[in-house]
Amino acid sequence: MKILALNGGSSTLKATLRELDGNLPSAPPPPLWEAQADWGRQPGKAQIRVRAAGEVRSDSEVDIETPAAVLEPVLAALWSGPAKAVGGPGEIDVVGHRVVHGGHAFQATTRITPEVKEQIRKYVEFAPEHNRLELEAIEVAERVLGPAAPQVAVFDTAFHTTLPMCAKVYPVPYEWYEKGVARYGFHGISHQYASRRGAEILGRQPAGLRMVTCHLGNGASLAAVRDGKSVDTTMGFTPLEGIMMGTRSGSIDPGILIYLVRHRGYGADQLDRVLNKESGLKGVSGISGDMREVVAAIATGDQRAVLAFDVYVYRLVSEIGAMTASLGGLDALVFTAGIGENCAPLREAVCRRVAFLGIELDLAKNASPRMDSDIAAPNSRVRVVVLRAEEDWEIARECWRMMEG
Repeated sequence: MKILALNGGSSTLKATLRELDGNLPSAPPPPLWEAQADWGRQPGKAQIRVRAAGEVRSDSEVDIETPAAVLEPVLAALWSGPAKAVGGPGEIDVVGHRVVHGGHAFQATTRITPEVKEQIRKYVEFAPEHNRLELEAIEVAERVLGPAAPQVAVFDTAFHTTLPMCAKVYPVPYEWYEKGVARYGFHGISHQYASRRGAEILGRQPAGLRMVTCHLGNGASLAAVRDGKSVDTTMGFTPLEGIMMGTRSGSIDPGILIYLVRHRGYGADQLDRVLNKESGLKGVSGISGDMREVVAAIATGDQRAVLAFDVYVYRLVSEIGAMTASLGGLDALVFTAGIGENCAPLREAVCRRVAFLGIELDLAKNASPRMDSDIAAPNSRVRVVVLRAEEDWEIARECWRMMEG
């Protein structure tokens, strides 16, 4: 079965083709083909890099009118040009799309139909930077690949549908919940993979295992996972809630927003831009939303960069404590995604602050970690795992399960 996974974000698109034959391995096999498109650097332009069998075969820049339009040249590279991996679109057996917001309607991976697309469209207002583009990508894939290839939606919110009601409902008038205002949680595809893979690395079954998974990229969230199921998470009604992120504020006092509207003349669009694009690491440091650039600035003595790092650690540690309380204890802490995988100083600072939970790092392993490994000291009561984020593989697994089922 040839499975094409499409993982679209607000400024990037990753496409991965894998072929599975007769079994479903736990760790991801190497992809046959993969492409990365980035349209966030220059308006109206997209940079596309294509790899076949791990080797870069094509780098190009294309003009695009809309972000979704970048998918057409990406798909064309599958069967034409120096990186082609199939003879034509008819060889694709199933396409899996990451869809950020599934709301109350979608509790699991779903075959895409006109009715499903209409429901996804209703949730655009909840996640406008993602659902709209993902819906457009679905329609492009349907047009280019034709009706023979089933299209499947894999929802970021689905993994968190197991949250108890006390975690889903905000302490506001209950009528708001009935109208859809609830805590949904996001990054569920990554948290699902990280919790399952983390248990495998530790040689544990999910049953009885209490784990906090930390997806730390430009967007960041934590999940409390017990028995392989999400019981709490940091993101809520939108991906803006929770810990400090690259350019997003995370949770702040809602009274700040009332103050800015009443006394500083802010409107909804301005607040949306500031909280999503000009806050977080970028807002505090004044340098960048990229943790690598913040850490580099710390080395030069930049005090705003030091403050941004310290606030990030403080917020992250606070939420790890909250997730641990939801679990009633902690057996494993998992770091994944760009910052989680690559920022050793952050992992060290966080684990030092939560040492009272029984966490002790092996500092040498943390400094140069082998991906998908336990970096805790031998006598640490809580294990610490670093693993590579594999959302594309989890999307492919979901497609396999749906088609085989």
